[in-house]
Amino acid sequence: MRSLSNLSDRLTRRLIEAPYRMRDERERGDVPGWVLITLMTAGLVTALWKFAQPQLTSLFGNAINSVKG
Repeated sequence: MRSLSNLSDRLTRRLIEAPYRMRDERERGDVPGWVLITLMTAGLVTALWKFAQPQLTSLFGNAINSVKG
């Protein structure tokens, strides 16, 4: 009976600690992924802004002028 109790205690401890262990392992690889996503997003915004700047500027100007009356 003692070995069953010991086994039960070990299993319970592992079940309680498992999410914390898994989260720690996942978070180590997240930083490079988020850095890559951020850099790619900045690159896309810059590229879109380069080609769409005149249209976006006139669109914004027209919207501001229509609000002013």
